[in-house]
Amino acid sequence: MNRYEFQELSRIRLRESRSLFTVGHFDGAYYLAGYSIECALKACIARRTKRHDFPDKKAVDKSYTHNLEQLVAAAELKPLLDAEIQTNQAFALGWAVAKDWTEESRYERRGRQQARDLLRAVGARSGVLAWVRRYW
Repeated sequence: MNRYEFQELSRIRLRESRSLFTVGHFDGAYYLAGYSIECALKACIARRTKRHDFPDKKAVDKSYTHNLEQLVAAAELKPLLDAEIQTNQAFALGWAVAKDWTEESRYERRGRQQARDLLRAVGARSGVLAWVRRYW
């Protein structure tokens, strides 16, 4: 996959998450909201890849994860994330919710409130996805 495909997949997963939430499928809504962030962060990583360069194995290995905090580090966004957390309390609260998402959530039951919290953290105008999009 390339950067543009990850960007589009991020948008699609957020729309799907909102649709599922609307009809009361909170488990799927929660999972796909987090997945939209994962895809966005992978778009950031893809952006850093230089055409015709042979990729560094350690960097590649670090990119093949579902852990959002590890993906932030692999995208070299950690200092920017820390700065945003320090200066934007709403974002800090949203990141605190979003960072706990894992791919294992696809096997877990989530209620309305958990799905709503993650959707708000991810999809708000000043939410986590909006922040990641600055760098993708």
